Amino acid sequence: MTLATLIPLVLKFSIMLMVFAIGLKATFADTVYLFRCPGKLLRALVSMFVVMPLFALLLDFTFQLNPPLKIALIALAVSPIPPFLPTKALKAGGREDYTIGLLTATAVLSIVVIPLMMELVERISGVPLQMRARDVAALVLSTVLVPLLLGMGVRYLWSSFAERVAKPIATVAIVMLIVPCIPILFTSVRAVLTLVGDGTLLALAAFALVGLIVGHLLGGPEPESRAVLALATSSRHPAVALAIGQVNFPNQKLAGALVLVYLVLSTILTVPYLNWARKSQSTTATSEKQVEA
Repeated sequence: MTLATLIPLVLKFSIMLMVFAIGLKATFADTVYLFRCPGKLLRALVSMFVVMPLFALLLDFTFQLNPPLKIALIALAVSPIPPFLPTKALKAGGREDYTIGLLTATAVLSIVVIPLMMELVERISGVPLQMRARDVAALVLSTVLVPLLLGMGVRYLWSSFAERVAKPIATVAIVMLIVPCIPILFTSVRAVLTLVGDGTLLALAAFALVGLIVGHLLGGPEPESRAVLALATSSRHPAVALAIGQVNFPNQKLAGALVLVYLVLSTILTVPYLNWARKSQSTTATSEKQVEA
């Protein structure tokens, strides 16, 4: 097995561990929350499944992006299931039922929606996307739905054990996520640096920032829901994006590196938003207490 084939496997396994750790803290009521709130679900779908692919196409049509960046943005745009969402969102003060419900709903619907999105993007952009629906379904099931349900099953049977092991498993998953990214970024650093001056990083940053803004605006009146949807819209599923890039464009190795660059860049850009969201919610809570008093 070569390093090129090993790295995606490690990345997928790290995501599975991360989602499993989330499942260890989730309940069935959390997973179906958004299916009971159609208005919130519709806004989330528009934010994650409609606005971001359209913005990626707008960037390409407006600036005639270089091929690796074009492929990376399209792959990211049609990969909207953020497996790290709960970890970030709960730190931002997001509600657990909305956060877990959003992860579950988008994972379930993406089995149908991602192939449709790929077909639409292919027709509009002219970029051929051949990944089959069953491959998308298998990837979503293996990295999101199955580990989430397994974690919930462990919680149901052994709740105290689940509470003890959730954090260590999540820590291991984060380490496993970082480690395989290093060789890809290291071997591609020179090629990536050649693209810095042509607006590549600016386009990736714009994609992340638009996701934060759109998600925040469509998140509804509740501050905690706005923060969760902002993070969900800006974040993407790296394993799905890498798989789409590898299957459809096996000769464009730099596109995979740009997907990982986006993962790092979007994480950095969400830090000030998370700080602002926490402060904003704290201020709102203080004001409400003063009014009640």
